[in-house]
This record gives sequence, C-alpha cells and structure tokens, in this order.
Amino acid sequence: MFGISSEPHSLAVEAESAWQMKLPVIGDPHHEIREDLKARGWLDVFYNQDYGHLRKRSWASHPNGYYQPAVIAIDKSGRVLYRWRCVPKYSNMSGAGARPEARYTWDRIRAAMATHGDADPDTDPTLGAKDLSWPRFLLMLTAHGWFLRPKAFPLLRDGDKDQVSPRDAMQRVYFFVAAWIVALLVLPVWLVAIAAAIWLAILTPGLMEIHRQFQNEPDAF
Repeated sequence: MFGISSEPHSLAVEAESAWQMKLPVIGDPHHEIREDLKARGWLDVFYNQDYGHLRKRSWASHPNGYYQPAVIAIDKSGRVLYRWRCVPKYSNMSGAGARPEARYTWDRIRAAMATHGDADPDTDPTLGAKDLSWPRFLLMLTAHGWFLRPKAFPLLRDGDKDQVSPRDAMQRVYFFVAAWIVALLVLPVWLVAIAAAIWLAILTPGLMEIHRQFQNEPDAF
C-alpha cells in the first residue's frame, strides 16, 4: 500500500514522518505515476492548477498542478479491484470534502477478488463524513478572511503563522452573527441596513474570486 502525492518527494517523506503514517508516501510532482495510470486505462486522476487559493509557500511546489483525491487497488496480475477519483464540485467543496470510508473500500476490494475483470469506477461511494454545503463552506472561508474577503485554508507546515482551523473559523462566525444581532438591538435599523449594504459591496468581489478559484466540473469519471 502506497500514498502518492503531487508534492516533491522530499515533502512527501516529511509528511510521512510528521503525521506518523503507516504507509510509504511517494512524491510525483511531474505526474509520471498519474500519466502511467491513465495510459494503462486504470484511472485518470483529476488534477488542478493552483489558481492562487493555496497561497504562496516557499516550500510548496506543484509544477504540473496538484492531485485531487483518488483510490485505486490493483492485484498482481494488473487487474483493477477498486477505483475512485474525486471530481471537484461545489457539492464536495471543490475536492475538499469527504473520502470513501475505509471499511467500505476494503469490503469492495475483497468482493472484487472473487470476481473477474476490472472493477467499474465507483461513482457513489460510502463516504467517511458528510460534506458541508457550499454556502456553509463559503461562510467558513469568509470567516477565515475576517469577513472582508473569503480566503481558502492554505497548505501549512510546522512554524507557519497562519494556523487557523475550520473550527476556529466557525467560532468567528458565531461572534460575527452575535455582533450583528447586538447592532440591531441597539442601533437604528436603517443604520444597520446601510452597514450591511456596505459590507456586502466589499465582500462581493472576494466571493466572485473564490468561485473562480474553486471548480465545479461536469459529472464525469
């Protein structure tokens, strides 16, 4: 069992150690493994270009773009026992959503061992968690940008200053909503309405940009 990353191999090894992973991780920044999987007809792993939402990190590099999640199991004869790939859509937070549940995936692999031929692509797996709705995801990104410009959660490394988690961002949402409620209670409604209109005018360009950066691809395997 191997993990494959579109990061350089040095970072893959670093992550393997830092996260105490129990499987080796291989860096494939030039997509040689991805291209081989596609050429064999096994799996076409979806990949994205960095549209700026990952933010610049001197230690991070995706010369050919970054992988979307995928799972493939192959036996010694080259027969595909299981395959799934993530296609970025708003419904799965443009790829940031849940992955196939481990026990479900293993059961599918074991079942395929007793059959013949390649397994069909899994287009409706049992997921390990429930995806957030796109509006709720946007709300978290907006909170991460302090409600002025939505900002994606960047790639992080130990020592990076920006260590805000999605849970921290949701805490900001609660305080932000409470502040608006207090404003409605103590200030004239017309004044709060003007403030809300100004805020929406400031926020709108960022919302448009985040929709450009994140993808909503057509349904396809």
